[in-house]
Amino acid sequence: MTEIKGNEAKKGFPFTYWISIVFEFFERGSYYGMMSVLSVYLTSELDFSKESVGVIKSTIQPLLYFLPIITGAIADRMGYRKTLLVAFGLLGTGYFLTSQMTSYAAVFGSLVIMGFGAGTFKPVISGTIAKVTDEKTSTLGFGIFYWSINLGAFLFPMFIVPALKAIDWSYVMIASAIGTGIMIIPTLFIYKEPPREVIEKEPLGKIISGILNKVWMVILDWRFILFIFIYSWFWILYFQMFDSVLWYVDAFVDKTPINNFVYNLTGINWKFDVEHVTVINAFTIILLQLLVSFIVKRTKALPTMLFGVGLATIGMAVLSLSTSIWVFITGIFIFSLGEMTAHPKYISYLGLIAPKDKKATYMGFGFLYGVFGSFIGGYLGAYLYVRLIDRPMIEFIRQQLVLKGSDIVLSADVKIDKALEAAKTINLDTQVITQYANTSELWLLFSGIGVLCILGLLAYQKFIGTREASDFK
Repeated sequence: MTEIKGNEAKKGFPFTYWISIVFEFFERGSYYGMMSVLSVYLTSELDFSKESVGVIKSTIQPLLYFLPIITGAIADRMGYRKTLLVAFGLLGTGYFLTSQMTSYAAVFGSLVIMGFGAGTFKPVISGTIAKVTDEKTSTLGFGIFYWSINLGAFLFPMFIVPALKAIDWSYVMIASAIGTGIMIIPTLFIYKEPPREVIEKEPLGKIISGILNKVWMVILDWRFILFIFIYSWFWILYFQMFDSVLWYVDAFVDKTPINNFVYNLTGINWKFDVEHVTVINAFTIILLQLLVSFIVKRTKALPTMLFGVGLATIGMAVLSLSTSIWVFITGIFIFSLGEMTAHPKYISYLGLIAPKDKKATYMGFGFLYGVFGSFIGGYLGAYLYVRLIDRPMIEFIRQQLVLKGSDIVLSADVKIDKALEAAKTINLDTQVITQYANTSELWLLFSGIGVLCILGLLAYQKFIGTREASDFK
């Protein structure tokens, strides 16, 4: 990383850059703050089924990855300030409505509004950073930018979410609404429009049509899409951090040992909870990303990717060993190391399989891994969790109710919380019930998806490979 000292750094980064960093910090902090508890909130507080939550996640998360290709072009035409005002308006509105709604359709619609806001915001900020930095400052500029993402993802769930959740879960979403909605003020009065190229204005419909034609062209290139699709299997595992992993921690992991450790060490009565799952990932990246990037910067792309995906797969498999909080933290830590090792080299390899004469266009679609991974991962995680964990426990409770002569009859679609309430009426111990949950099998199954990703990447290289090169530097 290029070091820029004193006045050079100050000269290299205009005020608009620092305002953009503040925007990114609050937007990502608000997003990860809500996402760190959303799945548990929807199932535990609003009593939605896990499968229905999976459908929500499989809808809103792909929006964040796909929309920027369209909203980026709109921002270039409308201007960045106007687009930011729209984005923050949608984000604040979506978060606030989510905090107030209780019906499934209303919550779904509110989160879609938030998703459109996030998808509109994303290209404007990265575009601003690109426009206000140059060759000398871009490396450091984007480094600070990416750190601000992880800093927000660390601080909001670590400190703000637990305090607000203790009062009322909806306050988490309200805080996200405030954290994004209030950014309208500096956008109006402080943010300066970055310089734009003077180009002949085309009708917006023609611009969007051109973008969709490029999307179609890339999709028809089966070897390019196939590679991204195979790599997206790894991201199916990543998106479990916001769904099935949270439900697992909430129901099975005993947090007492780490709570006692922190208290004995600091005297602070701190409590580990579901929102801290994403904190482990963010903190690992903040702590080690620069070191990992330095270590792998000269390594070959495919072997490094395979090593990273392998590490993440091992991390997921570690979760199957025990419900101990220390085992859980170790697994998430190893997974995070794998993520930060694999992903930068994904971009490198993508450049080798893109057509030479269309490389810039093709590289712009590298985000599709997130579309595929979140679309499949959201519903798949919920589906497998219910069938491997909830249903076996419900079936055992149902059998025990009959054996004890209880008048309670559990319906075919009963949720686990209701079944556990019924179990209390016959004094059925929860620890006995949880023995019927196939938690180890769930994480081993997801680890199997990681293994399939590795095998898929190896097969891709052997039978398809890069267009012109076999040396993946």
